[in-house]
Amino acid sequence: MTSFIYRSLLLVLIFSASATLYGKELPELRTKNGKHALFVDGQPFLMLAAQANNSSNYAAALEKVWPVVHEIQANTLEINVAWEQVEPREGQFDFSFVDTLIKQARQHDIKLVLLWFATWKNNAPHYAPAWVKLDNARFPRVETDDGRILNSLSPHFKSTLNADKKAFVALMKHLKKVDKHHQVIMVQVQNEVGTYGSVRDFSTQANSLFSQPVPKLLRDALALPDGNWTQAFGSNASEFFHAYSIARYCNDIAEAGKAIHPLPMTINVALRNPFNPGKPGSYSSGGATDNVIDIWKVAAPAIDIIAPDIYFRDYRTATKILDIYARDDNPLFVAEIGNDQPYARYLFETLGRGGIGIAPFGMDTTGYTNYPLGAKGYRSEDFAPFAEVFALLSPWAHQWAKISYEYPVWGVAEPVDTEKAQAVWNSANTVTKAAQKNLATELTQVLDLGLWNAEVTYGRPMFWIDPPKGNNPASGGALVAKLSENSFLVTGLRSRVTFMPSSELSDKRTMIVRVEEGHFSDKGKWVFERVWNGDQTDWGLNFDDQHHLLKITMATY
Repeated sequence: MTSFIYRSLLLVLIFSASATLYGKELPELRTKNGKHALFVDGQPFLMLAAQANNSSNYAAALEKVWPVVHEIQANTLEINVAWEQVEPREGQFDFSFVDTLIKQARQHDIKLVLLWFATWKNNAPHYAPAWVKLDNARFPRVETDDGRILNSLSPHFKSTLNADKKAFVALMKHLKKVDKHHQVIMVQVQNEVGTYGSVRDFSTQANSLFSQPVPKLLRDALALPDGNWTQAFGSNASEFFHAYSIARYCNDIAEAGKAIHPLPMTINVALRNPFNPGKPGSYSSGGATDNVIDIWKVAAPAIDIIAPDIYFRDYRTATKILDIYARDDNPLFVAEIGNDQPYARYLFETLGRGGIGIAPFGMDTTGYTNYPLGAKGYRSEDFAPFAEVFALLSPWAHQWAKISYEYPVWGVAEPVDTEKAQAVWNSANTVTKAAQKNLATELTQVLDLGLWNAEVTYGRPMFWIDPPKGNNPASGGALVAKLSENSFLVTGLRSRVTFMPSSELSDKRTMIVRVEEGHFSDKGKWVFERVWNGDQTDWGLNFDDQHHLLKITMATY
């Protein structure tokens, strides 16, 4: 354990020293009291990002990317840089696309997250150069327990690691040289690592390593007894071994890149369903799925963020994923999410957990859609749901990032999926009052703010006390930040937020003192516009599809 601590401290010192050379503006992740923030240009930064399609990583395609980025009011573009693109022949590098991308991003005033597609892109080496993927002797693939060869490179061979690392280091050297304004704020190492079709590699090389004792690094961190993988982990041994092996591989690459240019680094995760996971190999075994996050955190300290890719449409599963990956030791960043309407409301849930960003996938007009994971089309109406929620935040995204880092925040989205709510009300002639009451209960979320509670409901008339019925489609959400014990910042879409005293104030008379609508100036100062009162406050604070930012003051009397 001592050697691990020493090595980790040495890495921190190296990265800190490198960052100092660039001054305070080098992007970095900071953690304080369990809260996380990505600092860009010296200030907390909220990534309202758009991820381009996989084959949009060429200069000719960018003219179909930038208009969508602006249309949805994103401030960040996630786009891949492929190993085959920058090193088509071994040892010969071409970074012309990277240069064009950085230049255009600066012209468009958009930050970049580069996605390194190399050894793994969704399990396979499709984005590796031909000289890698056609040489199975030098760059071996995973072998199954019955001797089949899968199209997934093994993490156990130095020849593959060293070749990938060499290309990645060359990329980071180039970024250090050309990206003087720090347009690139983060780098993703690989893409959805892991293996489909086998729990792990069963090659001779892999089996030899599997039979050896669990590495001391992992034993010490997890307080494991001496022994091999099977003795330590039983029936989970193969999957945990594969996860550790891939994590170490990715860590070596990230570590080498950071030693050159210490940008924040992340990996993204092809998720398993936390409620019905299935067997390893039916999902991407070895990736940082919910059951192996702790192993990844030990094995890959140079990876700053383990970021989920969310393609579960339903509220229950999507929010469970957010709960899993929002950790004290892991900033919540949704590296990918479906770009269809049901996903947009999860921006509120992400930010309510202190998230530093979210990125819908497939946000360009190059002629591709990944439906049914995402939207059916790629027209403005298909992008409109994310355009709406981004537009709510984009004018004050910097301020929200700062508030989220320094104050308690809450964020909730409409918790009943469209189909479920409509099933109740479409059968109104036969539905029982109990079903209506249950639906209203599900559509009511109560936030514990300390002395006060905030009740959030959906699908109610502004000027009446009718029970919540939900929106069609489900699209509501609300954000609350606690600025002091009695003052709050609130916004939302298609929701009602009602402030109420907590049990602590049960013997007090309470009231809303003031509800100000306003906005933040470019310098982050609150600018008053008008006071809400009377009809605007008697029935709670009602948000429709217009954008309102409110500062609330509560009091006892």
